[in-house]
Amino acid sequence: MTRPFLRCLAAFTLAASAAVSHATCPGDVETAVLVARYMSLQPADNPPPMSIGDAECGRDKMVRFMEQQLGLRAGYKAGLTNPAVQKRFKHDAPVRGVLFSAMLLPDGAQFPAKFGARPLFEADLMVRVKDEGVHDAKTPAEVLQHLEAIIPLIELPDLIVRDPSRLDGPGVASINVGARWAVMGAEIKPTPAMEAQLARMVVKVLDGDGRELDRGQGSDVLGHPLNAVIWLAQDVARGGGRLKRGDLLSLGSFSKLMPPKPGLWVKVVYEGLEGTPEVGVSFRE
Repeated sequence: MTRPFLRCLAAFTLAASAAVSHATCPGDVETAVLVARYMSLQPADNPPPMSIGDAECGRDKMVRFMEQQLGLRAGYKAGLTNPAVQKRFKHDAPVRGVLFSAMLLPDGAQFPAKFGARPLFEADLMVRVKDEGVHDAKTPAEVLQHLEAIIPLIELPDLIVRDPSRLDGPGVASINVGARWAVMGAEIKPTPAMEAQLARMVVKVLDGDGRELDRGQGSDVLGHPLNAVIWLAQDVARGGGRLKRGDLLSLGSFSKLMPPKPGLWVKVVYEGLEGTPEVGVSFRE
């Protein structure tokens, strides 16, 4: 074989390998269908097995299509930050989704129980970024210095697909981590004392009669909830972005994912966090 032929063969092999590595990134038509199903509250086909890189490619395409329907982005959500949730989805690392302003509603919001194709609710927590210095934070104490607010949160995700039991970590990432709605409580001004409080707090999910539906501890989220902020800052930077003042960050689940039912009223209480904050939501037919 001649050297020019070998060079051409090598170039062809590299190009083919690159094409194969991205072969499972969802196409535009496939993504448009997914978003159409999302907007109409109808279940979509399960994604095929894919790498986390291809899943992130699909997520970014989905977000661009969603932006045409939902408008302004509000921030990000970290999913699979709880070991129990990681076990359910067979993935040992967090995944990132995008939040839109249209998804965010105030304390006491009421929803139809069928608010999505595969609706669920969970106890969460949100923070608002004060400045880009959060990218330099390496510890929860340092993160606190770059936050404007800590916000009680009930997240109402939607796993969208026909068979959520078949979703794995990349599958969750590819559907924008199921972002649908989030109900926000009153904002809390961060204080240095909250570093310890956030790790030790007990997060309880109660029904309208005060019965406990589930509970978790602050340390259930990556050892400390603010470690999710560190992970999000690093992951956003890895994708070429930066967190900025005003960005809202959903940190992950302190409870199991639970299905809503008509007539159910849910309250999440953060015992051990200054002021014992809470946030509530109710579901109707």
